[in-house]
Amino acid sequence: MKLLTFIMCFLSFSCFVLNAQDMNEGFKYLEVGNVQSAEVFFEGILKDHPKNKTALVCYGRAIGLNGKQPKAKKLFSDLLIDYPGDIEVELNYAESMLWGSEFEEAEVYYGMLVKKYPENFAALLGMANTFSNLKKYNLAIEFIERALKVSPGNPNALVSKKYIHLGYATVLSTNQRYDDSEEYLLKNLEFFPDDRDTYLSLANLYLVVKKFDKAEHAYEKVATNYKDSVLALNGKSLIWHLKFKEKNALKVAKEAVRYSLTGNDTVMQNQAKERYVQALIWNKKFGDARKVIDSLVYLRHAPNWTLSLRATLNTYTSNFKKTLKDYNTILVNDSAAFDGNLGKANTLKALKNYKEAYLYAYKTLYFYKKQKDAQGFIDNLNLQFVPTIDAKVAYSFDNGDNESEMAEGKFTFPFSTKFSLHTNYTYKDTKNNTTENYAKAESLDGGFSYLFHPDVNLITNFGLKKVDGKQDSFDQFITDVSLDMTPLKLQNLTIGYKKNIESFNADLLNIHLIQNTAYLNNNFSTNFRFGWYTQLNYVWQSDNNSKNLLFTSVYYNVLSRPVVKTGVNFQYITFKEQVPEVYFSPAQYKSIEMFAEILKNQGGLTYWLNAASGYQYTDDEDKQWTYRLMGSLGSHVSPRLMVNLYGMKSNIATSSVLGFTYTEVGFKLKWKLVKRPIYFKKIKNKMISDGLITLRE
Repeated sequence: MKLLTFIMCFLSFSCFVLNAQDMNEGFKYLEVGNVQSAEVFFEGILKDHPKNKTALVCYGRAIGLNGKQPKAKKLFSDLLIDYPGDIEVELNYAESMLWGSEFEEAEVYYGMLVKKYPENFAALLGMANTFSNLKKYNLAIEFIERALKVSPGNPNALVSKKYIHLGYATVLSTNQRYDDSEEYLLKNLEFFPDDRDTYLSLANLYLVVKKFDKAEHAYEKVATNYKDSVLALNGKSLIWHLKFKEKNALKVAKEAVRYSLTGNDTVMQNQAKERYVQALIWNKKFGDARKVIDSLVYLRHAPNWTLSLRATLNTYTSNFKKTLKDYNTILVNDSAAFDGNLGKANTLKALKNYKEAYLYAYKTLYFYKKQKDAQGFIDNLNLQFVPTIDAKVAYSFDNGDNESEMAEGKFTFPFSTKFSLHTNYTYKDTKNNTTENYAKAESLDGGFSYLFHPDVNLITNFGLKKVDGKQDSFDQFITDVSLDMTPLKLQNLTIGYKKNIESFNADLLNIHLIQNTAYLNNNFSTNFRFGWYTQLNYVWQSDNNSKNLLFTSVYYNVLSRPVVKTGVNFQYITFKEQVPEVYFSPAQYKSIEMFAEILKNQGGLTYWLNAASGYQYTDDEDKQWTYRLMGSLGSHVSPRLMVNLYGMKSNIATSSVLGFTYTEVGFKLKWKLVKRPIYFKKIKNKMISDGLITLRE
């Protein structure tokens, strides 16, 4: 923030004491800030009267304020030799240090002056502004209040006080002391009721703390002229976006563009266009956004703000390699660009280049100390790779008199951004109250995941399952190996092999039914809200039976905050052999259902609800109506701890019986054990060696 450095009256006392020479013309130049003319005028006076103190002081002020601070400082230093202890010369010498941003030196000199002249207004004001430039705001406030006691209501002091409050409010906001920041901004309005700078700072503060009504009021107070009206409309558009009201954001952005064209300010017109394109992207009107961007990015050396818009569009449409190219160009143009550094960090994260993502997030903090978004990015990236415990306990029952109690626990330990180990323990106690059959199953397994390519992740799991049934006990080796891939930019594909024991209920556990499954899961997303998910399974079992399964779902994303989607599911199953007396195994089974889903998994309270209804067809039997309800309610207790309750109820056929109802309720917990990954020290040392952070950080 630019602070007021011209803190004394334009004319010192001696400049008003007329000598033989008539210097009124020069005084007027200084008074109105025409320092170039003042310099020429007093230079002419000094040719005839080189020792005139008044002319020398006024000439020194003129050249100092005209960008020749070293020469001015030398002039006042020489005057101190000729006029030792002259308060007028001392004050001008002190002020010359402020013109040259020599704030540490000024602090020492002003400190001497306020001890020598504790009631001198100019000394106190200079001391206050020196502390303000050094960001020692508590001391700056102390001295500006002392200055105002000496000269109550002094306009220069009030202007300095305003900028001291603005600077201190910014520091307080950066340190997340939002209430204190607001307090100092509101104090400004007591002596400058309609101050533009203060209302803009209030608007930014209210956006951070999500007090959107107050932010809108602040923008309305600012909108008093053409330029600030465009600025205020852009701000209101952003407010609607932060409220997740994207249509309103676009409406106001269009209004800002129309209003900007009523003036001839190209800068404001471009700012309105920038917000308009952003609003188009927020509304997923990607084609319209691209047309506007193409009309802007037509020069060989396009300005950074247009490149940033194109990068944002490519991010929303998952063209991350193109996004990275634009951010690289932005950083060539300006290595300190906020959008370039943090935008590149987010893009590298999306491309799973996590180490480089850390680098550019820290570069952002290097240029923008304690910037909230950059720090939040690092914190979230850290939590993605910390040791984590996932736990679940559940109880289930169905209308076949089966009951089960279950417990699961998983511990994941990442060693790097590419490699992690995990171990799992599961326990299930199940019984049938009609047949009095029962079984207990325990399994202990573990494995690793390794990201050997940004688009390919290998996940392995091996272990042993032990079953204690009514008739006997046995052990079985289990495994699950898969490749998670991203062949295309909006495609997620998983292929794998799994070996396990069918453990839906006690009857199935007691027949030792071992299942080998080859599976493929594929999801295609689009930039126009539609998606398509498909699951293919081929299962061969220890009883020489086999099963084919196809599940496919076409869905439409209605909203993104909260996530609302709806669609159609279709399932088709065939068994080679039919053994209905043992388990559900039709020659042909089909089901089709409509579903709707709502999900909110961000912020404190989280929830999820999925409801589906349709029909199922089994061999030659009549169709049967089906329903399925699943949901959860939870909370992010902290950034590292999430808990939720869940439940499900369904009458869709399973491997046990047709025409049944199944109910399950349970509790889930996810606990990230520490704040930072074990490899974070290496990352931090790299940042220190690159000079991006200090040892204190």
